[in-house]
Amino acid sequence: CDSSPLSISPFAETLTRSRSRSRSPTLSPSSLPLSSSPSKIAPESVARGASDWSPPRGEGSPGRRFWIRSRREATIAAYTPFVVCLAAGGLEMETFRGYVAQDVHFLNAFAKAYEMAGECADDDDAKATINELRNAVLDELKMHNSVVQEWGIDPTKEIIPNATTKKYIDFLIGTASGKVDGGKGTGKIATPFEKTKLAAYTVGAMAPCMRLYAFLGKELQVFLKQDQNSHPYKKWIENYSSKSFEDAALQIEELLDKLSVSFTGEELEVVGKLYHQAMKLEVEFFSAQPVVQPTVVPLTKLHDPNNRLVIFSDFDLTCTLVDSSTILAEIAILSAPKVDQSETNSSLARKSSSDMRNLWGALSKQYTEEYKQCMESILSSEEAKKFDYENLCRSLHLLSDFEKRANSRVIDSGMLEGANLDDVKRAGERLILQTGCASFFQRIVSVKEKFNVDLHVLSYCWCGDLIRSAFSSVGRPSDLSVHANEFTYEKGVSTREIVRRIETPLDKVEAFKTIISKLPSDGKHLSVYIGDSAGDLLCLLEADVGIVIGSSTTLRRVGKHFGVSFAPLYPGLVNKQMQLDRDGSSMWKGLCGVLYTVSSWSEIEAFILGA
Repeated sequence: CDSSPLSISPFAETLTRSRSRSRSPTLSPSSLPLSSSPSKIAPESVARGASDWSPPRGEGSPGRRFWIRSRREATIAAYTPFVVCLAAGGLEMETFRGYVAQDVHFLNAFAKAYEMAGECADDDDAKATINELRNAVLDELKMHNSVVQEWGIDPTKEIIPNATTKKYIDFLIGTASGKVDGGKGTGKIATPFEKTKLAAYTVGAMAPCMRLYAFLGKELQVFLKQDQNSHPYKKWIENYSSKSFEDAALQIEELLDKLSVSFTGEELEVVGKLYHQAMKLEVEFFSAQPVVQPTVVPLTKLHDPNNRLVIFSDFDLTCTLVDSSTILAEIAILSAPKVDQSETNSSLARKSSSDMRNLWGALSKQYTEEYKQCMESILSSEEAKKFDYENLCRSLHLLSDFEKRANSRVIDSGMLEGANLDDVKRAGERLILQTGCASFFQRIVSVKEKFNVDLHVLSYCWCGDLIRSAFSSVGRPSDLSVHANEFTYEKGVSTREIVRRIETPLDKVEAFKTIISKLPSDGKHLSVYIGDSAGDLLCLLEADVGIVIGSSTTLRRVGKHFGVSFAPLYPGLVNKQMQLDRDGSSMWKGLCGVLYTVSSWSEIEAFILGA
């Protein structure tokens, strides 16, 4: 793999969590606010640089709110083979010609929909804005006509819209005609007020297209800088990354906000559904473009199903919003009064829930202080000039020793004694996972057989039952292998003992290697590891594709100290596509010293599974 770090802005989230610990018992549900300060590698809405393109309006603005809710679709659109190949500059011209021909049909429908919306608007300013936007579309059509010949397209040749284009056009014109699900009098305009609402519904179905294209233009603009003036699709990218197109996107969003200002919650919900449906149709439109050349996305397309695809994931703060140690401690604290006080052999029987909470606070404080000292010790060595895996392993022995001592303190304190197995399982079932995490695992489970996929969770979590319950909605227990520590129980109640299987970075990487070593020796495999902390570093580097989710400062500090490079996934994939276009190969290989960063599970889903 490419060992050089990429300095291109990644897809990321505007709001990110800053995490400095690999696993901290000090975290609680109330102490996990999202940080609004951007991280160097990964700040939201689907792309870093979100501040460059996001509508600079309040959170309550419908236009902005609907866009943020559609971030998954925006990410998937950007990760489609068509857009990745276009960004790389190697998209086959015949494919691009077909896209432009289909886009002309859509632009004509867009112009017609603006005209219909203008007829429904009862405000002169709104009518004027709609007319301006319609004129901008007509100008865009002129731009198409001026360059299609340059791209080898005969403007006089009639090209029939394909099924996806027709579906999108029918939706748009149908909405403008009053065929709105959830709207009063579907297909009919009963009153002047209904007619006015229809203008807002129509604009709501058009706004996502404008915002998505402005977003894609901005994201792809960085690749023009790499390719100087030789990028074959420079004019397309420059058009959609231009200030004038951004202004038009802002204009339609502001128009949507104005037209819907007096809407009820139910009416806004209709607009939101139209917006989201339009975004899904955009994804379908890009996905339907017939890219026949080899591509690096989605990973399952490149992967030979005769070989094994092995996906590993960490659990705490990779899949979850809250560290599991906090949840398990809280269960034990709340269970304390229920313990039979006659059981004098139990240290827990002599502790009230208040005492237990104070004990947990003391354990958490000591963990935090010693973790900080451990990290300072690891980073006190001389910084590596190049990727140095051996010294990283040696240094992480310090973290491993620390984690074992911390676990021993918790066990010896009796802190986890008395937790009911049923309570643990209920907590797991109700555990809120990161946005997009559950849907990714559900999708990957649904194609396990097709793509020959193995799924594993490697975790420091003290209780594997919590993890298994958290993923109970994903599929059958056999669909996902959980490798973690385990509570021991007597009559369904936890003792103070833990079956200690994975406590440290070294335990994790040993489990990783063992799983890989047991794969059939007569076939090839491709491994992916997803993690968020310094404790995941060794597994991330051993995997063929190591994906860092979130914005852990400690992981990056430790990684960079030992020569690890961090590359935003999206531009990393575009560079991989350039390599594939150039020499026909694009290998993923472990221990190359490069890890790929994302800020959301949507990116992981888009990369591995696609639309």
